[in-house]
Amino acid sequence: MIDKRQVLVVVPARGGSKGVPLKNLKTVHGVSLVALTARLIEALHWVDRAVVSTDHEQIASEAEASGLGAPFRRPAALSGDRIGDRDVLAHALQEMERQDRRRYDVVVMLQPTCPLRRPEHVTATVEKLVREELDAVWTVTPSDLKFHPLKQLKVRDDGRLIYYEPAGAEIIARQQLEPVYHRNGAAYAIARQCLLEQKVLLGQRSGAIVITEDLISIDTLEDFVAVERQLVKAPPRTDA
Repeated sequence: MIDKRQVLVVVPARGGSKGVPLKNLKTVHGVSLVALTARLIEALHWVDRAVVSTDHEQIASEAEASGLGAPFRRPAALSGDRIGDRDVLAHALQEMERQDRRRYDVVVMLQPTCPLRRPEHVTATVEKLVREELDAVWTVTPSDLKFHPLKQLKVRDDGRLIYYEPAGAEIIARQQLEPVYHRNGAAYAIARQCLLEQKVLLGQRSGAIVITEDLISIDTLEDFVAVERQLVKAPPRTDA
């Protein structure tokens, strides 16, 4: 609980990853991504309930063995690769409120694919949400200006090269570009009303926790290697 707000942590971990099959069960230095996430949650002493949302029995077993609850299975309608996180989180929230017979004020999504995040990243995200009474807070990382939206191009069906955004034609120097950010997957904190009433993850009043270090969101086998190298250099702290 933070400032009298009941907090539910949801770890989304479906079994149907296409890029890396059963990615959430793959290991980093011998520990699965699901188990690493569970270890981090243990350091978050303000969490009222933490569960995995999965459609896969092996993932559920791994979660429970690691200290994460797996009190339900995600329905088939929410298990495809084109299902949004909002629907998954709303289902988990409503199911846990039904089972626990209590109301959760804040939902925190911790995707297993960001094993380099630290407890303080998550704590700062939730504290900002509560302190500023926001709809949502996401962790983000500054994007390299080389990849700024106004510098992007696209090739049309007829083969012609054009600016992705017409305003890009006016950009001459980097100084003209406003900073932009991308999600790093460390943490998402969403107020209950944002999830169930606005039905979005990024509400009308949302904020950011900016993290400048490279946290590596795992999508490929090469990402696993990169994470292991990072952990050898600087093992993750577990202090919140």
